[in-house]
Amino acid sequence: MEASLNNISDDIASNRTLIETIVQWTTFSIGFPLICLSIYAMYFLIRADHIAPVYVINLLIADLIQICMRPIILSGTWQFIVELIEFFGISASIGFMVCVALERYLMIAFPLWYRFRRNIKFSLIVSSIIWVFPFIQISIFYITPTFEISLILFAVNLLIPFPLLVFFLVGTLKALSVSISVPAVEQRRIIGTLALVLGNYTVLFLPLIIQYLISGVTGQHNVVIGTIFERFSPLVDPLLYVFMRKGAKYTLAFPCFDKFMGDQEQSQVTNTMTMTDSGVEGSR
Repeated sequence: MEASLNNISDDIASNRTLIETIVQWTTFSIGFPLICLSIYAMYFLIRADHIAPVYVINLLIADLIQICMRPIILSGTWQFIVELIEFFGISASIGFMVCVALERYLMIAFPLWYRFRRNIKFSLIVSSIIWVFPFIQISIFYITPTFEISLILFAVNLLIPFPLLVFFLVGTLKALSVSISVPAVEQRRIIGTLALVLGNYTVLFLPLIIQYLISGVTGQHNVVIGTIFERFSPLVDPLLYVFMRKGAKYTLAFPCFDKFMGDQEQSQVTNTMTMTDSGVEGSR
């Protein structure tokens, strides 16, 4: 009986390792070129609009750090250092997700303040602070007496952005409900950005945070479902590019998304012109 249980445990561990390996290589093979393409597309977005989406670019760089660790993790070399670097990338990614959501919230809730306060220098300062924060979290591993306590503290820190992301989405929806100056296409972009960020955090990061809490409280480290979910997060962030651009004529990458968004914009303009023409004829 004991031998059978040991065989079952070995089979489960073997299948888990196989699944992790497949997920690691799949996300790396897709994520690495996708993130590089997104950064490339952001470069042309900056040239076209003369506005640098600083937080999104930094978010993509944090994703790139995570994705580049995948082959090294599978090789089994420098395991502890690689895991720390991956924690660094995860923490930075969540930090910049909050920045992206906050920027969209301020754009709608406080448009005048946002217009006069927004500048590249301020964004770079905030980005520098976000990059420093993961180092503080990593230092927790050396300060706390046990690894389990470190996991709990790390998980609690990563939980803080959750209510903020919810607040930014709800606050933006309320502000848009009374706003008459924001075009419908721009509203869809803003809501899409916030929904994507919150969805990414809730579906792909939150299971990992819960996993850290369970491991820290119980001392059991054989739960990996949260880790598997988190592996897919770098594949979601490049979609933010779709909500950053303003028209198909300004971009050179992601042509399918550009055509879709461009058609929506053209349709809105056509409908507006039709309504205007109808009003003129009626007045006659």
